[in-house]
Amino acid sequence: MGNAWWNLTLRFLLELAALLGLGIAGWTLSDGWWRWVLALALPLVAAVLWGTFAVPNDPSRSGRAPVPVPGTVRLTLELIILFGGAAGFYAAGHTTAGIVMALLIAISYAFSLDRLGWLLKQ
Repeated sequence: MGNAWWNLTLRFLLELAALLGLGIAGWTLSDGWWRWVLALALPLVAAVLWGTFAVPNDPSRSGRAPVPVPGTVRLTLELIILFGGAAGFYAAGHTTAGIVMALLIAISYAFSLDRLGWLLKQ
């Protein structure tokens, strides 16, 4: 799979941005002690899911799969977390950040058609 270095970098930055967007949403959309719980728990749960459920031998990752899943499950998980982060920015009032992030996610996947095809065959 020939993901260009810029797309792998973009993907990594989008992963980090998704965690931030989920945390900001948890903080902004709740009150009291729930604010702290959700601001910490949402990104933590997303990061654990991201790192745990993987397709064995995925060349865009380490190749390790702590919990092996089919490619469609992994792709669904990625889309939920990434677009969830974008939606988190949007819902928390950072409309432009949410829209830009969603567009960058679409661009990244558009330049990863080989990986998408590989995932869908696994």
